[in-house]
Amino acid sequence: MAEETAFPLGTLVSVRGREWVVEPCEIKNCIKLRPLGGTDDETQVILPGIEDSELKSAVFPPPNVENVGRFDESAKLLRDALKLKLTNAAGPFRSFGHLAFEPRSYQLVPLLMALKMPVVRLLIADDVGIGKTIEAGLIVKELYERGDISKFVVLCPPHLVPQWVSELKDRFNIDAVGVTARSIASLEKEKGIDENFFSHYPAAVISLDYIKIDKHRDWFKTHIGDDTMLVVDEAHTCCVGGGKQLRFNLLKDLAASEERNIVLLTATPHSGDEEAFKNLLSLLKKEYFELENLSVDHSSPEKQKLREDLGHHLVQRCRTDVERFPGQAVFPDRMTKEITYNLTGEWGSFFHDVREYCAQIAQNAERNTDEYKGKMMWYAALALLRCISSSPYAAKSALTTRLNGITEGVDLTEENAENSALLDSCIAETYDDDDEREATDRLLSPVLDDSDVVRGFIAKAESLVGQADDPKIRCLVAHIADSYKELKKEGDSYRPVIFCKYIATAHYVAEQLKARFPKSAIACVTGEFTNEEREEKVAELSESENRILVATDCLSEGVNLQELFNAVVHYDLAWNPTRHEQREGRVDRFGQQSKKVWCTMLYGTDNPVDGIILQVILRKAKIIKKELGVSVPVPEDDGKIQVALVKAALLKKNAFSKSNQIEIDFGEEYEKQVRLANSKWESAVEKAKHNRTIFAQQTIKPDSIMPEWEKTKAALGDSEDVQRFFDVATTLLNADKTQEGEHSFTLKVNSLPREIVSQIAASFPKKDLKNPLKISFAYPPAMGYTFVHRTNPIIESLANYVLEDALSQKNSIAMRAGAYESDAVDEVTAIYLLRIRYQLRNTGKNTRKLMMAEESVAVAVNLNGTPKVIDGQSIDVLLEKKPTGNISDSVIRQNVQNALDFYKDHGDLFRQYATERAENLSKDHVRVREASALRSGNVFVEPCLPADLIGCYVLVPGGDL
Repeated sequence: MAEETAFPLGTLVSVRGREWVVEPCEIKNCIKLRPLGGTDDETQVILPGIEDSELKSAVFPPPNVENVGRFDESAKLLRDALKLKLTNAAGPFRSFGHLAFEPRSYQLVPLLMALKMPVVRLLIADDVGIGKTIEAGLIVKELYERGDISKFVVLCPPHLVPQWVSELKDRFNIDAVGVTARSIASLEKEKGIDENFFSHYPAAVISLDYIKIDKHRDWFKTHIGDDTMLVVDEAHTCCVGGGKQLRFNLLKDLAASEERNIVLLTATPHSGDEEAFKNLLSLLKKEYFELENLSVDHSSPEKQKLREDLGHHLVQRCRTDVERFPGQAVFPDRMTKEITYNLTGEWGSFFHDVREYCAQIAQNAERNTDEYKGKMMWYAALALLRCISSSPYAAKSALTTRLNGITEGVDLTEENAENSALLDSCIAETYDDDDEREATDRLLSPVLDDSDVVRGFIAKAESLVGQADDPKIRCLVAHIADSYKELKKEGDSYRPVIFCKYIATAHYVAEQLKARFPKSAIACVTGEFTNEEREEKVAELSESENRILVATDCLSEGVNLQELFNAVVHYDLAWNPTRHEQREGRVDRFGQQSKKVWCTMLYGTDNPVDGIILQVILRKAKIIKKELGVSVPVPEDDGKIQVALVKAALLKKNAFSKSNQIEIDFGEEYEKQVRLANSKWESAVEKAKHNRTIFAQQTIKPDSIMPEWEKTKAALGDSEDVQRFFDVATTLLNADKTQEGEHSFTLKVNSLPREIVSQIAASFPKKDLKNPLKISFAYPPAMGYTFVHRTNPIIESLANYVLEDALSQKNSIAMRAGAYESDAVDEVTAIYLLRIRYQLRNTGKNTRKLMMAEESVAVAVNLNGTPKVIDGQSIDVLLEKKPTGNISDSVIRQNVQNALDFYKDHGDLFRQYATERAENLSKDHVRVREASALRSGNVFVEPCLPADLIGCYVLVPGGDL
């Protein structure tokens, strides 16, 4: 191993005609080398005995006294270039140098929870839009950079695979492969025949639908080792019944390995299904399945202890929780509105006729002695009513599909179990459009027995298509037109996502809007399209300022739409209030560029289906959300409440008021069941209030580690450093740029030096660099601008150029040495720009190999009298002061030479400084570990001496020449 050779970790060596830094290497007799001034991608592992040239120790050359500058710009530019090139920071957060964003302080809480666990088992259930993907990514990246894990897999719904791959690459600099039914064959070809899949692809994002199939599940379990970390997105979808039981069985098998690190993500941990929630908790620890609820139960000390233990593994916060943290996210204001229509004219008559038909089905259900068949008929009637309420296309699609299949029939006796699951999914708001469509079809099949009546309904539905006869679409069109005008006055544009329940409705709405708004870009995205096709359709809308997206609930979970849209319209109300929150969370989330988002519910004032959803569920859920800050799902009660609601909708006549508010008299049975539901719901609210005190993790105080966090940002360079470096470097390189705002620029990349252009072009292969790039150093960026952080290829290539140019010892834009007159000092003072490498040894939970780290520091020393060392903010004050006078070239060179001689003669002073820096860094590591309650073990930081002297700059007081 490298530490056993003649070249200790962190030392400089020369081979292959260039200088390298020795890094940790696990391969026997080999040495891992990173080129001095190079990147991690250029790292090489060599076997010294077979190299053509001899591996020798190297000494970093001091600045050349003959190549000096007059001003302080070189010192600041070179200092920033060194900062921005750092990746393995010496501070306690190993991963931050690899991130393409600055995490918010509240996003550190799950990371701190994970760091205190010998094996990570964590459920992150933060509210929609807070940043669960970022929080999970931070955990993965930190464990990876610490060496605690070397492989990980993300399991997620298929439509989220490309988004996860993109997020890992763009935010965390992790190259992950997406594993789907389409990609697996080509991925298998790229690895060796005898090579383990996850050894070849240590970072993978896999579709849950692909992996749940028997043969794929067996392949996955065979190839994935216990050392592979698991991240499960939308984890609640893996813990319910029906087809999704396959997902749970897979996760249960994987969680059985007590050494596996697992992070579960969901914004809806409890969807009202107690069994599914217990299944979810059992993936953390199987004992948690015994928790019937999470509130205090003094009668069972064992259960109470188990609940308290769960508090170490579950974090659930809403926006009000994270707003208390320093540097919290700025979320938009959510503006809610309700718009209504009446079932008038021919459409009203058609709805009345269908409702009467459904009432006949319901009456037959009442008389049916087979409880299951009766229940199915009730739900079939509701399914048909919901299709009719949605759109004429949905009505036609449902009726036509089942009419064509009536003669086939369905054997209810043999398929009761399967039909039961479909039946439940129809009521419980399934997460997959295809499942929803199949459930509706299967429910309608056994009850549509009068083909003449059904054909009449189909003909009527076809005749009603369009604005003239459809009051619902008229209402939507008017709302969009009014919103366009209203937001235009405010200097913004209205960019809505319109959510529909049915695929047919989504197509219908898109067609109608295209006819009404020909100047707007309009796309329709449903479960019919592949993930790639959905992405393309959404991306195409970015070309237009006026854009409208019509979608089914295939886009209601996990997908980020905040950069392109600022409004949501619920064209079809969802049965589950959680679904509304998920829809709105696509645009109302961190990163939304508008200060407000507009969320609108559209419903019929005399539509019994809308009445059920709105009056009984959504408005009550809204009150609870306002009171508690989080959503509390509707409790389930074996379908009794749903049946009572269906009966009320179908059998009660003249139950509607003439006002614009629905006031429905549902009857005695309904009132009885709703009282039961309210009682259970209130109980759930009380439990949620108690759980909020535990699982909001308010005892973890990120401000206790804020000093270390701020030190890490200062060492690596924050957004202000990035913008300053970009501005100064591109100015000195005479680049063609224009500052458009406080933090935004346009840049003509081709105006930069050829070396920089080639590096940027390699990172943006699909972008035409002949056109100016619009970039922003503030997040979220303005519309049309790309956010640029320290790891962005533009900044990386600029930093590489500046540093390599300076090290060439020629006339550079950033000279390594200089002197100038300054009124900031009373005596001659030298500022030394140092790069110090460190060895980090972790003796804690996972004793492991040595780690390498480095940092860039500026140290100032007075050259006369007793030396005094100053650093930190005092250095910034010195560098920010402008020169107050000119100095001749001979005087500059003499002062620089004196400073270099001082550095050489006082080596002990700088070695002591580096040692003290290492001791302070060790203490920083300990403080972070204590903040996360991890008190076992320790971190030792040792400097690799001598440090590299990158720059030497002398400040001379006025009159002291």
